[in-house]
Amino acid sequence: MDGARRLEELQLIQFTLLPDEVLTFLDSEGPVWSQLLQDYGENAGSAEPFSWPSAPPHIQVKPLFSKIWFQLLFASSHTTVPSVSVKGEDVTRAEQERWQNIIQEKLTDEITTSEVPVYELLCLHLLPLLRDEIPAAAAVAIEEQAVDSDNARPKFHALFTSHHLISPKKRRALQQWSGELAVAGFAKVGYPGVIYAQGDQGSVEEFVENVKAMQWLALRLRFSEPLPVGERGEAQGWTEFEKVGEVVEAMRRLGLEDWIVEMGIGSRNS
Repeated sequence: MDGARRLEELQLIQFTLLPDEVLTFLDSEGPVWSQLLQDYGENAGSAEPFSWPSAPPHIQVKPLFSKIWFQLLFASSHTTVPSVSVKGEDVTRAEQERWQNIIQEKLTDEITTSEVPVYELLCLHLLPLLRDEIPAAAAVAIEEQAVDSDNARPKFHALFTSHHLISPKKRRALQQWSGELAVAGFAKVGYPGVIYAQGDQGSVEEFVENVKAMQWLALRLRFSEPLPVGERGEAQGWTEFEKVGEVVEAMRRLGLEDWIVEMGIGSRNS
């Protein structure tokens, strides 16, 4: 499968997932695929300028309503079907085997000729099956709890600057923490390094501590505080930028351009 078709399928998955189904890219190529997917959407489906990673996309989709989630590796030139792993918290061996049997049945009987097998398996079969297993009353309670929780907890945000951000290990860690903690934001790679995170207070504070625990040159926490109430945008997903101007534009969309410009990061003309 070529890179453009993989991006088309990833975009289809991204647009189909519900708000409580979280998509994260895994492995060392994860940040690259994440950036390609964002660029692909911004370029209205044009894939001509892209340089494709050597490894196929490896994604995790974690439904917030379930203790079970899935990791899916797209097929490569050496395989004909995607590889799927069932993950979870306190999942019994019997449950895991049941889900693996379901996956094998779907791969063998229902999507053998599909042009978008990961999308069909995940969005048309596995996630609906998971959701169907939640009793109706429990599903309503989960939704109400999520709404109440979001309303009760103020959004936090934090911004770091550093001399540089180049290390693939650090970039993978930021991507991983974003998914695990449900924190959105971006990292500007190269010189200087800029990291912005937005989410629930506890998640942002844990993200900040994780970043500070790594070895950095001239790392500086510019702020970690409640997000001001008002007409401000909300960060979505995790993105990597290469230019300071992209950072300024991202903060402009969030209604926070003045904050970053006043710190000497970029300018209003960036």
